[in-house]
Formats: sequence, structure tokens, C-alpha cells
Amino acid sequence: MLETQPRRRFALGRGTATGMGCLLPIAVLVGIIVILGLIIGGTYNGLVDKRAQVDRSFADLDAQLQRRNDLIPNLVNAVRGALGQEQAVFGEIARARQNYAGARTDQQKVDAANQVEGAIGRLLVIVENYPQLQSNQNIRDLQNQLEGTENRIAQARRDYNGTATSYNVSIQRFPRSMIASLFGFDKRPLFAANTEARNAPTVDLGNNPTSTTSPGVTTTVPAPATTVR
Repeated sequence: MLETQPRRRFALGRGTATGMGCLLPIAVLVGIIVILGLIIGGTYNGLVDKRAQVDRSFADLDAQLQRRNDLIPNLVNAVRGALGQEQAVFGEIARARQNYAGARTDQQKVDAANQVEGAIGRLLVIVENYPQLQSNQNIRDLQNQLEGTENRIAQARRDYNGTATSYNVSIQRFPRSMIASLFGFDKRPLFAANTEARNAPTVDLGNNPTSTTSPGVTTTVPAPATTVR
């Protein structure tokens, strides 16, 4: 009896050590999983915050673009009424506004807004070259409102491009790129003026109907009428 008792305690101690040795790798594995989960969760939440900032910035920009879209019919009607003639630029503006109203994605809105901007530029060139339009108080008031809206659009565009650029860079950097790809964080479009918006059209007003031209676009402009009703 005295000889067997120590052997039993030795056998029990060896079994306990073996059990603890098996638990150690499991504990390490669980720790690694927890750390990875925290990293992935933090990265995901950070991307969600950045995407929300982009959405909020684009919503602010969209509100200003919509305000401009709402001002355009009043200006068009005032110009058309003063000239008393239908011009091709009016149809172009109408199509551009319809494209913006029907846009569903951010990229479609960006493209449509650039079309609107180019069409407005051609309309304002017509206004500037017609004395009877420049003297119209209603048209001047609408131009002032449009100018104020354009200034707000420019600021909103800068803010949106800043947040969108920061977001786009984040989803492309490793290891965030893997999380972004896994959870569907897509690149967002930037607002950049197209060629037509950057280059002002030229107008040649003579005694006969002429053309207003800009890159890729030609707009017929009748000669100014000598009398305006």
C-alpha cells in the first residue's frame, strides 16, 4: 500500500499536465480569432463611416444640383419669351434636365449634371450677346440666383470629391482592400467638369442666323430682333 500511493499521485499529475498542454493551442487559436475579429470589425466600421460621409456629401451636392435644375425652366421661359423664337439650345437643356431627373446611380447623375452645365453655358452665351435679354430684369434676377447656386455647387463638389477620394483610397489600401472586396465597398465616381463645361462656346452674331459652337455641339442662334414685344 505504501509503495503504490506515490505512483497514483504521479500518474494524476502527468494527466493534468497533458490536459493543460492541449488547452494551450486552443486558447492561442481563440485569441488569434478574437484579434482578427476585432481588426476586421474595426476596418469594416471605418469603411462604413467613410462611405456614409461620401453619401452625405453627395446628398448635399445633389440638393444643389436639383436646385439648379429647378431654376432652369424659369430662365429658359424668360429667354424664350424675350426672344420670341424657339432655339435648339432649349431642346438640349430639356434633354439634359430629363437625364438628370431619370438618373439612378451616382455616375449617371455626374454625367447628366455635366450635360446640364454645358447646356446652361450655351444659354448664358446667348443671353450675354442679346441686349434685349440683358436689359430684362427677370432674366437678370434668375441669372443672379443661378450664379449663387453655381457657387454652392462648386463648394459642394469640392467637399464631395474630397470625401470620395479619401474613401476610394481607403478601399484600395491593403489590408482594407480585402475587407472592401469581401463586403462590397465599391469605388465612387468623382465630379470633374467635362470638355464642354471647361471650354466656353463662341458666338458670332451677324445679320443672318448663325451658329453657336462648342466642342462637339452646334447651336443655331438667330440674329437679334430689332424690336421686342
